[in-house]
Amino acid sequence: MTTNSSSPKPPNPSPPVATERIDEAPAARSGYILDRKVTVASISILAIFVLTSLIFPVQSSEAISNGFTTAAKWLGIYWQALLLATFLVAIVLALTPYAKAKLGGNMKPEYGRFKWVAMIMCTLLAGGGVFWAAAEPISHYVSGPPFFGATASDPTVAVHQALGQSFVHWGFLAWAILGSLGAIVMTHAVSKGMPLRPRTLLYPIMGRKVLTSWVGTVADVVSILAVMAGTVGPIGFLGLQVSYGMSSLFGIPNNYGTQLVIIAVLTGVAALSVSSGLSKGIQIMSRLNVWLALALMAAILVLGSVGYIFKAFIGGMGVYLKDFVPMSLYQGDAGWVAGWTVFFFAWFLGYAPLMAIFVATISRGRTVRELILFSTVMPPIVTCFWFTVLGGTGIMFEQQNPGSISDPLASDGLPAAVMAIANQLPFAGVIGVGFLVLTVMFVATTADSMSYSIAQSCTVTDEPSTKLRAFWAIAMGVAAAVLISIGDGGITGLQSFIVITAVPVGFLMLPSVFAAPVFVRRMAIEQGVMKPKKVKSNS
Repeated sequence: MTTNSSSPKPPNPSPPVATERIDEAPAARSGYILDRKVTVASISILAIFVLTSLIFPVQSSEAISNGFTTAAKWLGIYWQALLLATFLVAIVLALTPYAKAKLGGNMKPEYGRFKWVAMIMCTLLAGGGVFWAAAEPISHYVSGPPFFGATASDPTVAVHQALGQSFVHWGFLAWAILGSLGAIVMTHAVSKGMPLRPRTLLYPIMGRKVLTSWVGTVADVVSILAVMAGTVGPIGFLGLQVSYGMSSLFGIPNNYGTQLVIIAVLTGVAALSVSSGLSKGIQIMSRLNVWLALALMAAILVLGSVGYIFKAFIGGMGVYLKDFVPMSLYQGDAGWVAGWTVFFFAWFLGYAPLMAIFVATISRGRTVRELILFSTVMPPIVTCFWFTVLGGTGIMFEQQNPGSISDPLASDGLPAAVMAIANQLPFAGVIGVGFLVLTVMFVATTADSMSYSIAQSCTVTDEPSTKLRAFWAIAMGVAAAVLISIGDGGITGLQSFIVITAVPVGFLMLPSVFAAPVFVRRMAIEQGVMKPKKVKSNS
């Protein structure tokens, strides 16, 4: 790590980033400089993946499946340990006096707390905020997670175990890798003249050499590919899921034409949102997302069973916290771990570099303690409660009428679980439409936020242009539309590809675990939050 024991130097008021040539291509009238190598390589690899999947679907699927298996086998435990270490370091860091330091220096936050937290939460949850929240708890309830041995004979214990296992995948570790140490390193490095790009995460070990090194180019490209895989997949699944929901609710044909229209609408919304910038479209979409989610949560609690949900949440959280470390690092059933824990952790890990860019961009003026509290502690608790409200209600209906939720899930997949839950609630049509709208908004918010971050990753200096931001949103929508034309296999292959792209990203995020505490201490000293310790003289 390129750290220095001497007293920290103040930020350079004139960062020399623009003078460090990285295959620059000036863009007319925008002032930004495009990195052609990163941009062309990223879009070319995505195009090759899509075309190969179309021309050789079977061979592509087999190759990706083999890559998935190999990556999960050899690196799964490393990813689990990395996410756990990131969370633990973040929590310890938040408890230190240095955590009073502000990201980006002594300035006022650009966004109010509600807007800020809403943008962070909605970017991560995507379609998982609805469909996985409904499907995963019931899946673990029907077939008990191997960590606990055989499925519990006591229904109450089985509920708590099912929810606890879901919390492992969507709880503290997932949020920590996305919104804590990486964002801290990114913010501090930017204050030293580094750009908002994935390569900046290597600044702690390579210094400014990463600006012009081929290593930096590779870091940018693999990070873009990982987040494209992680976003194109949900966009494609959204087309399949919402089409199923509209067929179930309104009798609209569940075919490729309907799916294409849904993806086109979503892509258009994301492109318009990201074009308007962070302070307009993205934050407005995020706030609407949160309010709709809260309204649906309240409706389900009132129309379902408030007492059942709160008891289930407390029990599930108890299981989660009691076995927090062993469940996070569980390796007993390799096949199950690869399909569940490693898949989710790799998915979130793939988002980490560009989420670090996004979170760093919107968090200037926030203290380190605020960042960790509102990105690593509070959001996962809210997420776990949401999973309990939706998934726990599904389990409650399954207990009352066995097969009412599990059978549709087994036969028709994730969207069937959501619709099955909605159909058993009063005002089923209204609740069902609410779920579909919320899912579209979740995925649109993720697509626009990540389009912004991808565009930023392709930009050497200044903010990316409106056209570049919209281009990436449209490119991901087109890729999803093409992949679903070959059926579920195309999107499923892309989802598996997420685990493969997480291989290099996993090493890209490692320096943050060691560098973030060092950088936070430096920020605290620079800002006068803490004084450097004096070395005692022997004289």
